[in-house]
Amino acid sequence: MTQLHLPLKFLAHGAQPGVREPWLLVLMHGVGSNEQDLFGLARMMPPQFHVLSLRAPYVLSPDSYAWFEFEVLPGGERRIDEEQERESRFLVSEMVASAAQQLGVSADRVIVGGFSQGGIMALSLLLTKPESVRAAMVWHSRLLSQVVQHIAPPEAFEGKALWVSHGSADNVIPPSAAQATRELARTLPLTLSGTDFPGAHEIRPAELQATLAWLQSLSAQAGPA
Repeated sequence: MTQLHLPLKFLAHGAQPGVREPWLLVLMHGVGSNEQDLFGLARMMPPQFHVLSLRAPYVLSPDSYAWFEFEVLPGGERRIDEEQERESRFLVSEMVASAAQQLGVSADRVIVGGFSQGGIMALSLLLTKPESVRAAMVWHSRLLSQVVQHIAPPEAFEGKALWVSHGSADNVIPPSAAQATRELARTLPLTLSGTDFPGAHEIRPAELQATLAWLQSLSAQAGPA
């Protein structure tokens, strides 16, 4: 795999040697975790994928990072640090574009994905800069109200895809958050996939296998690698 020079720390796993038209999958962890978290999934991904697992820029404690900080208000609502969120969204956008360019992967073969807060970043990038990716893979996450006003015009989502899966007993981000994301997605001309799976705020085997099948199907649509 090409030696990459990027604005965020990351771990990388290259596509299988000999793949003619590789894809790029960029993974983003949840709040309080780090780039090691989702990197364990890299070897399970379809062989045509380069996989990057990013480290969020804001330090919470040793080996614990966030894409943006937030507080939970007495009513249960979350108030985010909007400046940090904007900065992270910009950094992720720059990183994805730079990585794709350095690896020689066109935007129509780039997928961003994440768990919880990392899923927020993936969803936000697809919605605000759909021209930069083919799809977003969103696990146990939610849509930020701050991003809604910046969603690209509907015609920009032609040919794009979105995976949204959630735990039916998620006690950190409720399943209703995933449903709200799906409702928004249905107003756009993109292909929506995914469902709720038994479980809490975690990726269980059935959910992972379904996601991997979606990735394989999406990459197969472009023809053999």
